[in-house]
Amino acid sequence: MIGEVSRDARPGDLVQVLGKEGTPFGWGLWNPKSRMPLRIVSHSTGDLDESFFETAIRRAAELRRTIHRIDEVSECYRAIHGDADFLPGMVADKFGDVLSVEITNLAAWQRLPTWLPLLHECFDTKRVVVAVDEELARVESIPRSGGVESDPIRSVKIRENGIRYEIDFSQGHKTGFFCDQRENRACFGQLAAGRTVLDLCCYTGGFAISAALAGAEDVMGVDLDEASIAMAKRNANINQAKIKFTHADAFTWARTMIENGRTWDLVIADPPKFIHGREDETGQGKYADLNKLALQLVAPGGLFVTCSCSGMLGAGDFERIVTTAAHRQHKRMQIFDRTGAGPDHPTLSNYPESRYLKVLWSRVI
Repeated sequence: MIGEVSRDARPGDLVQVLGKEGTPFGWGLWNPKSRMPLRIVSHSTGDLDESFFETAIRRAAELRRTIHRIDEVSECYRAIHGDADFLPGMVADKFGDVLSVEITNLAAWQRLPTWLPLLHECFDTKRVVVAVDEELARVESIPRSGGVESDPIRSVKIRENGIRYEIDFSQGHKTGFFCDQRENRACFGQLAAGRTVLDLCCYTGGFAISAALAGAEDVMGVDLDEASIAMAKRNANINQAKIKFTHADAFTWARTMIENGRTWDLVIADPPKFIHGREDETGQGKYADLNKLALQLVAPGGLFVTCSCSGMLGAGDFERIVTTAAHRQHKRMQIFDRTGAGPDHPTLSNYPESRYLKVLWSRVI
């Protein structure tokens, strides 16, 4: 849909965008070599310059630190949430005095040296870890050198809702830790006292540890990633939480437990992203299969929490997949809450896909 382009427009430039009639449409980031050559950052018809991004960083800090006061409950949170904070191509999480940054386009990579001092100032950080996916770097023509380099940091310990976690940047997914589940981990713990608990796809143990410290009778965590299980065990030890962790494929392990007649009072399924495109039927099938299995592990009248972090799967479609899995087993779900990511993961009104995390809370009858 892109017509003429000014000859002086360089990859990574902030450019003015004009409509078919030549009238101002907005402003965007230009990169002709990218699969998405134009990324609109503002629909302003007035003048715009690089100060737009500086204002966006300050506004992002205000939302987290002044309006929601997240620092009072956690030393880690999403500082910059890409397009939803008007900073496409950059996701940044704060872990104490460390800023973990994930760069996904050329424009953000070019500007990071300018943005970083302001980010440190606004979020009270001093050190940085920078990650650039190799495939995205190739697609976006991001140079292998010349940008901001990571400080020599392997891991850092943080506290969230009174629970301590170790973040291993050499092993962790994305920016090192899933800050988006902070409020959900706290709510999960409130349900766990006196109950047996199963955490399927436990990653580094957040839900399992929250349950154990809240007084759960027995806690089991399962994950396919061996490094994640090792980190989960370390996190449990740091908090002196008694949890049984198992390195196994959640699907295969669940089928074995069903055959053995095992059930738990409180079950959570928090799998990795299964859907990578709008027509990804394989991913939808995985959600259906996992929830079918997980529901059979819930004791009669027990509680079931299930999650999806696939942005391409709408909340309504996800709920349909889960409830269909329940109904086919002649079960009914009393859904008592529907949640998502915390307030440090805002959703832009004209970008509904940024509401990627969906969490259903229910009692299974």
